[in-house]
Amino acid sequence: MLKQILVILCVATCLQVAQADERPNVLVILVDDLGYGDLSSYGAQDLKSPHVDQLLAEGMTFTEFYANCPVCSPTRAALLSGRYQDMVGVPGVIRTHPENSWGNLVDDAVLLPSVLKKNGYNTACVGKWHLGLESPDRPTDRGFDFFKGYLGDMMDDYYNHRRHGINYMRQGTEEIDPEGHATDLFTDWSCEYIREQKDDSEPFFLYLAYNAPHTPIQPPEEWFQKVKAREQGISDKRAKLVALIEHLDEGIGKVLVCLKETGQAENTIVVFTSDNGGQINVGANNGPLRDGKQSMYEGGLKVPCGVRWPGKIQPGTKSKFRGLTMDIFPTVCEAAGVELDKNLNLDSKSFLPTCLGKEQEELRDLWFFRRREGGARYAGKTIEAVRRGDWKLLQNSPFEPLELYNLKNDPLEKNDLSKKAPKIFNELSAALRAEIQRYGTVPWQ
Repeated sequence: MLKQILVILCVATCLQVAQADERPNVLVILVDDLGYGDLSSYGAQDLKSPHVDQLLAEGMTFTEFYANCPVCSPTRAALLSGRYQDMVGVPGVIRTHPENSWGNLVDDAVLLPSVLKKNGYNTACVGKWHLGLESPDRPTDRGFDFFKGYLGDMMDDYYNHRRHGINYMRQGTEEIDPEGHATDLFTDWSCEYIREQKDDSEPFFLYLAYNAPHTPIQPPEEWFQKVKAREQGISDKRAKLVALIEHLDEGIGKVLVCLKETGQAENTIVVFTSDNGGQINVGANNGPLRDGKQSMYEGGLKVPCGVRWPGKIQPGTKSKFRGLTMDIFPTVCEAAGVELDKNLNLDSKSFLPTCLGKEQEELRDLWFFRRREGGARYAGKTIEAVRRGDWKLLQNSPFEPLELYNLKNDPLEKNDLSKKAPKIFNELSAALRAEIQRYGTVPWQ
Protein backbone atom coordinates (compact mmCIF):
# COMPACT_ATOMS: atom_id res chain seq x y z
CA MET A 1 0.00 0.00 0.00
CA LEU A 2 2.82 2.38 0.96
CA LYS A 3 4.60 1.54 -2.28
CA GLN A 4 1.46 2.39 -4.28
CA ILE A 5 1.10 5.72 -2.47
CA LEU A 6 4.74 6.58 -3.21
CA VAL A 7 4.26 5.70 -6.89
CA ILE A 8 1.15 7.92 -7.05
CA LEU A 9 3.00 10.79 -5.35
CA CYS A 10 5.93 10.38 -7.70
CA VAL A 11 3.68 10.43 -10.77
CA ALA A 12 1.84 13.51 -9.44
CA THR A 13 5.13 15.29 -8.79
CA CYS A 14 6.42 14.44 -12.26
CA LEU A 15 3.21 15.75 -13.80
CA GLN A 16 3.53 18.98 -11.84
CA VAL A 17 7.11 19.42 -13.01
CA ALA A 18 6.08 18.71 -16.60
CA GLN A 19 3.29 21.26 -16.38
CA ALA A 20 5.68 23.82 -14.88
CA ASP A 21 8.17 23.15 -17.67
CA GLU A 22 5.44 23.76 -20.23
CA ARG A 23 4.66 27.21 -18.90
CA PRO A 24 6.23 29.75 -21.24
CA ASN A 25 8.73 32.34 -20.24
CA VAL A 26 7.40 35.84 -20.86
CA LEU A 27 9.45 38.65 -22.38
CA VAL A 28 7.73 42.01 -22.80
CA ILE A 29 9.83 44.55 -24.71
CA LEU A 30 8.59 48.12 -24.38
CA VAL A 31 10.43 50.81 -26.31
CA ASP A 32 10.07 54.54 -25.74
CA ASP A 33 8.54 56.98 -28.26
CA LEU A 34 8.88 54.74 -31.31
CA GLY A 35 6.76 56.12 -34.15
CA TYR A 36 4.23 53.98 -35.99
CA GLY A 37 6.26 54.39 -39.19
CA ASP A 38 9.72 54.04 -37.67
CA LEU A 39 10.36 50.38 -38.41
CA SER A 40 11.14 49.11 -41.89
CA SER A 41 8.39 46.52 -41.40
CA TYR A 42 5.94 49.40 -40.80
CA GLY A 43 6.98 51.31 -43.92
CA ALA A 44 10.14 53.26 -43.07
CA GLN A 45 12.26 53.77 -46.19
CA ASP A 46 15.35 55.35 -44.61
CA LEU A 47 15.69 53.00 -41.67
CA LYS A 48 16.77 49.38 -41.25
CA SER A 49 15.35 47.37 -38.33
CA PRO A 50 16.12 43.75 -39.29
CA HIS A 51 15.94 42.26 -35.79
CA VAL A 52 12.58 43.68 -34.79
CA ASP A 53 11.31 42.96 -38.29
CA GLN A 54 12.36 39.33 -37.92
CA LEU A 55 10.73 39.11 -34.48
CA LEU A 56 7.46 40.38 -35.95
CA ALA A 57 7.77 38.11 -38.99
CA GLU A 58 8.11 35.09 -36.71
CA GLY A 59 4.78 35.83 -35.06
CA MET A 60 1.76 38.09 -35.47
CA THR A 61 2.00 41.78 -36.32
CA PHE A 62 -0.81 44.10 -35.20
CA THR A 63 -1.63 47.09 -37.37
CA GLU A 64 -4.35 48.55 -35.12
CA PHE A 65 -2.66 48.52 -31.73
CA TYR A 66 -2.96 51.53 -29.42
CA ALA A 67 -1.07 52.91 -26.45
CA ASN A 68 -3.19 53.78 -23.43
CA CYS A 69 -1.75 57.29 -23.43
CA PRO A 70 0.38 59.47 -25.73
CA VAL A 71 3.08 59.81 -23.03
CA CYS A 72 5.23 57.51 -20.89
CA SER A 73 4.17 56.87 -17.26
CA PRO A 74 0.44 56.35 -17.86
CA THR A 75 0.99 53.73 -20.55
CA ARG A 76 3.47 51.88 -18.34
CA ALA A 77 1.02 51.95 -15.44
CA ALA A 78 -1.70 50.55 -17.71
CA LEU A 79 0.52 47.79 -19.08
CA LEU A 80 1.63 46.59 -15.65
CA SER A 81 -1.77 46.91 -13.94
CA GLY A 82 -4.16 45.84 -16.71
CA ARG A 83 -6.28 48.88 -15.85
CA TYR A 84 -6.85 52.32 -17.26
CA GLN A 85 -4.02 54.42 -15.91
CA ASP A 86 -6.30 56.79 -13.98
CA MET A 87 -7.65 53.83 -12.01
CA VAL A 88 -4.18 53.24 -10.55
CA GLY A 89 -3.38 56.90 -9.97
CA VAL A 90 -1.15 57.67 -12.96
CA PRO A 91 -3.01 60.02 -15.35
CA GLY A 92 0.21 61.85 -16.24
CA VAL A 93 3.98 61.74 -16.16
CA ILE A 94 5.71 61.05 -12.84
CA ARG A 95 8.69 63.38 -12.47
CA THR A 96 11.40 64.36 -10.00
CA HIS A 97 9.85 67.63 -8.86
CA PRO A 98 6.41 67.41 -7.17
CA GLU A 99 5.17 70.64 -8.77
CA ASN A 100 5.62 69.04 -12.18
CA SER A 101 4.61 65.46 -11.39
CA TRP A 102 1.15 64.25 -12.39
CA GLY A 103 0.73 60.78 -10.97
CA ASN A 104 1.32 58.53 -7.98
CA LEU A 105 0.89 54.76 -8.30
CA VAL A 106 -1.74 53.84 -5.72
CA ASP A 107 -0.61 51.53 -2.94
CA ASP A 108 -3.20 48.83 -3.63
CA ALA A 109 -2.47 48.50 -7.35
CA VAL A 110 -1.67 44.85 -8.13
CA LEU A 111 0.94 44.66 -10.87
CA LEU A 112 1.66 41.93 -13.40
CA PRO A 113 4.92 40.75 -11.75
CA SER A 114 3.08 40.13 -8.47
CA VAL A 115 0.45 38.03 -10.23
CA LEU A 116 3.01 35.98 -12.14
CA LYS A 117 5.24 35.64 -9.08
CA LYS A 118 2.38 34.08 -7.12
CA ASN A 119 2.07 31.57 -9.93
CA GLY A 120 5.66 30.39 -9.83
CA TYR A 121 7.43 32.92 -12.08
CA ASN A 122 10.75 34.58 -11.42
CA THR A 123 10.19 38.25 -12.25
CA ALA A 124 12.65 40.84 -13.52
CA CYS A 125 12.57 44.43 -14.73
CA VAL A 126 15.45 45.82 -16.76
CA GLY A 127 15.54 49.38 -18.06
CA LYS A 128 13.28 52.36 -17.56
CA TRP A 129 10.78 52.16 -14.68
CA HIS A 130 9.15 55.63 -14.53
CA LEU A 131 6.46 54.68 -12.01
CA GLY A 132 8.02 55.97 -8.81
CA LEU A 133 11.34 57.13 -7.43
CA GLU A 134 11.24 55.82 -3.88
CA SER A 135 9.57 53.29 -1.58
CA PRO A 136 6.92 51.89 -1.89
CA ASP A 137 6.91 52.50 -5.64
CA ARG A 138 10.17 50.98 -6.84
CA PRO A 139 10.16 47.80 -8.95
CA THR A 140 11.24 45.52 -6.11
CA ASP A 141 8.47 47.01 -3.95
CA ARG A 142 5.95 46.08 -6.63
CA GLY A 143 6.55 42.41 -7.34
CA PHE A 144 9.81 42.24 -9.25
CA ASP A 145 12.41 39.85 -7.82
CA PHE A 146 15.14 41.63 -9.77
CA PHE A 147 15.58 45.18 -11.03
CA LYS A 148 18.51 46.73 -12.81
CA GLY A 149 17.81 49.97 -14.57
CA TYR A 150 16.64 53.54 -14.32
CA LEU A 151 13.93 54.81 -11.97
CA GLY A 152 13.38 58.23 -13.56
CA ASP A 153 11.44 59.73 -16.43
CA MET A 154 14.25 60.37 -18.91
CA MET A 155 18.01 60.70 -19.00
CA ASP A 156 19.63 64.03 -19.81
CA ASP A 157 22.50 62.03 -21.30
CA TYR A 158 22.57 58.39 -22.49
CA TYR A 159 26.10 58.00 -21.16
CA ASN A 160 26.08 59.60 -17.69
CA HIS A 161 22.48 58.53 -16.92
CA ARG A 162 21.59 61.61 -14.85
CA ARG A 163 18.35 63.58 -14.62
CA HIS A 164 18.54 67.05 -13.06
CA GLY A 165 21.98 66.00 -11.84
CA ILE A 166 20.52 63.00 -9.96
CA ASN A 167 21.64 59.42 -10.56
CA TYR A 168 18.54 57.20 -10.81
CA MET A 169 20.38 54.04 -11.88
CA ARG A 170 19.69 51.17 -9.47
CA GLN A 171 20.29 47.48 -8.98
CA GLY A 172 17.47 46.49 -6.67
CA THR A 173 17.39 49.47 -4.32
CA GLU A 174 21.14 50.17 -4.43
CA GLU A 175 22.50 53.09 -6.46
CA ILE A 176 24.90 52.08 -9.24
CA ASP A 177 26.92 54.17 -11.68
CA PRO A 178 27.74 52.02 -14.72
CA GLU A 179 29.64 53.19 -17.78
CA GLY A 180 28.24 52.97 -21.29
CA HIS A 181 25.33 53.87 -23.52
CA ALA A 182 22.02 53.11 -21.77
CA THR A 183 20.77 50.94 -24.65
CA ASP A 184 23.88 48.76 -24.46
CA LEU A 185 23.60 48.49 -20.68
CA PHE A 186 19.95 47.41 -20.76
CA THR A 187 20.73 44.89 -23.50
CA ASP A 188 23.69 43.41 -21.61
CA TRP A 189 21.79 43.22 -18.30
CA SER A 190 18.88 41.46 -20.01
CA CYS A 191 21.20 38.92 -21.60
CA GLU A 192 22.86 38.29 -18.23
CA TYR A 193 19.48 37.66 -16.65
CA ILE A 194 18.37 35.33 -19.45
CA ARG A 195 21.56 33.30 -19.15
CA GLU A 196 21.10 33.03 -15.39
CA GLN A 197 17.59 31.64 -15.93
CA LYS A 198 18.76 28.90 -18.28
CA ASP A 199 18.87 26.16 -15.67
CA ASP A 200 16.20 27.53 -13.35
CA SER A 201 13.18 25.29 -12.86
CA GLU A 202 10.89 28.34 -12.69
CA PRO A 203 9.79 30.16 -15.83
CA PHE A 204 10.66 33.84 -15.96
CA PHE A 205 8.93 37.12 -16.73
CA LEU A 206 11.30 39.77 -18.04
CA TYR A 207 9.96 43.27 -18.56
CA LEU A 208 12.59 44.95 -20.74
CA ALA A 209 11.85 48.67 -21.02
CA TYR A 210 14.33 50.57 -23.17
CA ASN A 211 14.47 54.37 -22.93
CA ALA A 212 15.39 54.59 -26.62
CA PRO A 213 14.48 56.30 -28.86
CA HIS A 214 13.33 58.93 -26.31
CA THR A 215 15.15 62.25 -26.22
CA PRO A 216 17.93 63.22 -26.04
CA ILE A 217 18.51 61.80 -29.51
CA GLN A 218 21.99 60.53 -28.76
CA PRO A 219 23.11 57.51 -30.78
CA PRO A 220 26.68 56.25 -30.63
CA GLU A 221 28.69 58.36 -33.09
CA GLU A 222 29.58 55.42 -35.35
CA TRP A 223 25.89 54.59 -35.81
CA PHE A 224 25.13 58.19 -36.79
CA GLN A 225 27.98 58.23 -39.31
CA LYS A 226 26.82 54.93 -40.79
CA VAL A 227 23.34 56.31 -41.43
CA LYS A 228 24.70 59.55 -42.90
CA ALA A 229 26.92 57.60 -45.29
CA ARG A 230 24.09 55.28 -46.34
CA GLU A 231 21.13 57.66 -46.68
CA GLN A 232 22.04 60.40 -49.12
CA GLY A 233 20.38 63.73 -48.40
CA ILE A 234 19.11 62.76 -44.95
CA SER A 235 19.08 65.60 -42.41
CA ASP A 236 21.25 65.37 -39.32
CA LYS A 237 18.14 65.49 -37.16
CA ARG A 238 16.52 62.53 -38.89
CA ALA A 239 19.82 60.64 -39.16
CA LYS A 240 20.40 60.84 -35.41
CA LEU A 241 16.98 59.39 -34.67
CA VAL A 242 17.37 56.67 -37.30
CA ALA A 243 20.75 55.76 -35.82
CA LEU A 244 19.32 55.62 -32.29
CA ILE A 245 16.54 53.29 -33.49
CA GLU A 246 18.93 51.08 -35.47
CA HIS A 247 21.22 50.82 -32.44
CA LEU A 248 18.17 49.86 -30.37
CA ASP A 249 17.20 47.27 -32.98
CA GLU A 250 20.64 45.66 -32.71
CA GLY A 251 20.25 45.51 -28.92
CA ILE A 252 16.90 43.76 -29.21
CA GLY A 253 18.50 41.35 -31.65
CA LYS A 254 21.17 40.48 -29.10
CA VAL A 255 18.52 39.73 -26.47
CA LEU A 256 16.68 37.44 -28.88
CA VAL A 257 19.95 35.67 -29.72
CA CYS A 258 20.51 35.09 -25.99
CA LEU A 259 17.13 33.39 -25.79
CA LYS A 260 18.08 31.15 -28.69
CA GLU A 261 21.59 30.34 -27.45
CA THR A 262 20.29 29.35 -24.02
CA GLY A 263 17.64 27.10 -25.55
CA GLN A 264 14.78 29.20 -24.19
CA ALA A 265 13.47 30.84 -27.36
CA GLU A 266 11.06 28.04 -28.24
CA ASN A 267 9.34 28.31 -24.87
CA THR A 268 9.18 32.09 -24.60
CA ILE A 269 6.31 34.34 -25.63
CA VAL A 270 7.69 37.72 -26.70
CA VAL A 271 5.58 40.87 -26.87
CA PHE A 272 6.97 43.99 -28.53
CA THR A 273 5.42 47.47 -28.55
CA SER A 274 6.00 51.18 -27.89
CA ASP A 275 4.62 53.32 -25.06
CA ASN A 276 3.31 56.01 -27.44
CA GLY A 277 3.86 57.56 -30.84
CA GLY A 278 7.03 59.22 -32.06
CA GLN A 279 8.05 62.78 -31.22
CA ILE A 280 7.75 64.74 -34.45
CA ASN A 281 10.02 67.66 -33.59
CA VAL A 282 13.02 65.33 -33.24
CA GLY A 283 12.40 63.68 -36.61
CA ALA A 284 10.01 60.81 -35.83
CA ASN A 285 7.95 59.15 -38.54
CA ASN A 286 4.40 58.17 -37.56
CA GLY A 287 3.55 56.92 -41.02
CA PRO A 288 0.31 58.26 -42.52
CA LEU A 289 -1.06 59.28 -39.11
CA ARG A 290 -1.78 62.78 -37.85
CA ASP A 291 0.54 64.29 -35.23
CA GLY A 292 2.64 62.35 -32.69
CA LYS A 293 3.68 62.00 -29.07
CA GLN A 294 1.57 64.02 -26.60
CA SER A 295 -1.36 64.13 -29.03
CA MET A 296 -4.76 62.44 -28.94
CA TYR A 297 -4.68 62.23 -32.72
CA GLU A 298 -3.75 58.82 -34.14
CA GLY A 299 -0.04 59.59 -34.43
CA GLY A 300 0.22 59.92 -30.67
CA LEU A 301 -1.68 56.75 -29.86
CA LYS A 302 -1.27 54.11 -32.57
CA VAL A 303 1.93 52.09 -32.11
CA PRO A 304 3.76 49.09 -33.57
CA CYS A 305 3.05 45.77 -31.84
CA GLY A 306 3.86 42.14 -32.40
CA VAL A 307 3.71 38.85 -30.51
CA ARG A 308 5.90 35.78 -31.12
CA TRP A 309 5.31 32.38 -29.53
CA PRO A 310 6.98 29.52 -31.44
CA GLY A 311 4.70 26.60 -32.13
CA LYS A 312 1.64 28.55 -31.00
CA ILE A 313 1.41 31.68 -33.15
CA GLN A 314 1.54 31.25 -36.91
CA PRO A 315 4.60 33.06 -38.28
CA GLY A 316 4.10 35.86 -40.80
CA THR A 317 0.54 36.66 -39.77
CA LYS A 318 -0.94 40.14 -39.55
CA SER A 319 -4.04 41.28 -37.74
CA LYS A 320 -6.25 44.37 -37.76
CA PHE A 321 -7.68 43.30 -34.42
CA ARG A 322 -7.59 46.26 -32.06
CA GLY A 323 -5.86 46.15 -28.69
CA LEU A 324 -4.62 48.51 -25.98
CA THR A 325 -1.36 48.39 -24.06
CA MET A 326 -3.20 47.31 -20.90
CA ASP A 327 -4.52 44.23 -22.75
CA ILE A 328 -1.01 42.77 -22.67
CA PHE A 329 -1.55 41.99 -18.96
CA PRO A 330 -4.34 39.39 -19.35
CA THR A 331 -2.89 38.16 -22.64
CA VAL A 332 0.40 37.02 -21.12
CA CYS A 333 -1.43 35.71 -18.04
CA GLU A 334 -3.63 33.54 -20.25
CA ALA A 335 -0.55 32.29 -22.11
CA ALA A 336 1.04 31.46 -18.74
CA GLY A 337 -2.04 29.54 -17.62
CA VAL A 338 -2.76 32.02 -14.84
CA GLU A 339 -6.37 32.36 -13.79
CA LEU A 340 -7.01 35.98 -12.88
CA ASP A 341 -8.83 36.99 -9.72
CA LYS A 342 -12.01 38.96 -10.43
CA ASN A 343 -11.12 41.22 -7.52
CA LEU A 344 -8.36 42.70 -9.69
CA ASN A 345 -11.13 44.62 -11.46
CA LEU A 346 -9.21 44.65 -14.71
CA ASP A 347 -10.28 47.01 -17.49
CA SER A 348 -8.29 44.90 -19.95
CA LYS A 349 -9.04 41.75 -21.91
CA SER A 350 -6.85 39.08 -23.46
CA PHE A 351 -6.22 39.11 -27.19
CA LEU A 352 -4.42 35.74 -27.06
CA PRO A 353 -7.22 34.00 -29.01
CA THR A 354 -6.51 36.33 -31.92
CA CYS A 355 -2.80 35.59 -31.63
CA LEU A 356 -3.61 31.89 -31.88
CA GLY A 357 -5.68 32.37 -35.01
CA LYS A 358 -9.11 32.15 -33.38
CA GLU A 359 -12.09 34.40 -33.98
CA GLN A 360 -12.63 36.98 -31.27
CA GLU A 361 -15.16 39.72 -30.62
CA GLU A 362 -13.93 43.29 -30.25
CA LEU A 363 -12.50 43.71 -26.76
CA ARG A 364 -14.71 46.67 -25.77
CA ASP A 365 -17.34 49.01 -27.13
CA LEU A 366 -15.70 52.15 -25.78
CA TRP A 367 -11.97 52.87 -25.88
CA PHE A 368 -10.75 55.64 -23.59
CA PHE A 369 -7.52 57.64 -23.66
CA ARG A 370 -6.52 60.32 -21.16
CA ARG A 371 -3.56 62.43 -20.10
CA ARG A 372 -2.93 65.03 -17.40
CA GLU A 373 -0.12 67.55 -17.75
CA GLY A 374 1.20 70.84 -16.40
CA GLY A 375 2.80 73.93 -17.88
CA ALA A 376 0.99 76.80 -19.57
CA ARG A 377 -0.13 74.48 -22.39
CA TYR A 378 -2.15 72.19 -20.08
CA ALA A 379 -2.20 73.96 -16.67
CA GLY A 380 -2.64 70.71 -14.74
CA LYS A 381 -5.78 69.82 -16.68
CA THR A 382 -6.48 66.80 -18.87
CA ILE A 383 -6.99 65.94 -22.50
CA GLU A 384 -9.10 62.95 -23.54
CA ALA A 385 -10.33 60.79 -26.36
CA VAL A 386 -12.98 58.11 -26.67
CA ARG A 387 -13.52 55.79 -29.61
CA ARG A 388 -16.58 53.74 -30.50
CA GLY A 389 -16.45 51.83 -33.74
CA ASP A 390 -15.14 54.22 -36.38
CA TRP A 391 -16.07 57.31 -34.38
CA LYS A 392 -13.55 59.15 -32.24
CA LEU A 393 -14.19 62.13 -29.99
CA LEU A 394 -11.12 63.96 -28.73
CA GLN A 395 -9.75 67.07 -27.11
CA ASN A 396 -6.09 67.94 -27.66
CA SER A 397 -6.11 71.03 -25.48
CA PRO A 398 -8.11 71.58 -22.28
CA PHE A 399 -8.83 75.07 -23.63
CA GLU A 400 -10.27 73.99 -26.99
CA PRO A 401 -13.61 72.36 -27.94
CA LEU A 402 -14.05 68.63 -28.44
CA GLU A 403 -13.53 67.35 -31.99
CA LEU A 404 -15.30 64.43 -33.67
CA TYR A 405 -13.93 62.29 -36.49
CA ASN A 406 -14.96 59.21 -38.44
CA LEU A 407 -11.71 57.27 -38.81
CA LYS A 408 -13.03 55.00 -41.55
CA ASN A 409 -13.87 57.89 -43.85
CA ASP A 410 -11.25 60.28 -42.52
CA PRO A 411 -8.19 58.39 -41.21
CA LEU A 412 -6.10 61.57 -41.19
CA GLU A 413 -8.59 63.30 -38.85
CA LYS A 414 -9.01 66.37 -41.05
CA ASN A 415 -12.78 66.85 -41.03
CA ASP A 416 -14.27 67.73 -37.63
CA LEU A 417 -17.87 66.47 -37.55
CA SER A 418 -18.76 67.73 -34.08
CA LYS A 419 -21.40 70.08 -35.53
CA LYS A 420 -22.57 67.73 -38.30
CA ALA A 421 -23.17 64.59 -36.20
CA PRO A 422 -24.73 65.91 -32.96
CA LYS A 423 -26.24 62.58 -31.91
CA ILE A 424 -22.90 60.78 -32.04
CA PHE A 425 -21.20 63.76 -30.40
CA ASN A 426 -23.63 63.80 -27.49
CA GLU A 427 -23.46 60.04 -26.96
CA LEU A 428 -19.67 59.94 -26.90
CA SER A 429 -19.29 63.05 -24.76
CA ALA A 430 -21.75 61.58 -22.22
CA ALA A 431 -19.74 58.34 -22.15
CA LEU A 432 -16.54 60.31 -21.67
CA ARG A 433 -18.00 62.29 -18.77
CA ALA A 434 -19.11 59.10 -17.05
CA GLU A 435 -15.62 57.64 -17.40
CA ILE A 436 -14.05 60.81 -16.02
CA GLN A 437 -16.33 60.51 -12.99
CA ARG A 438 -15.14 56.93 -12.50
CA TYR A 439 -11.55 58.10 -12.61
CA GLY A 440 -12.36 60.73 -10.01
CA THR A 441 -12.65 58.03 -7.36
CA VAL A 442 -8.86 57.46 -7.42
CA PRO A 443 -6.34 60.01 -6.03
CA TRP A 444 -3.31 60.72 -8.16
CA GLN A 445 -1.15 62.92 -5.89
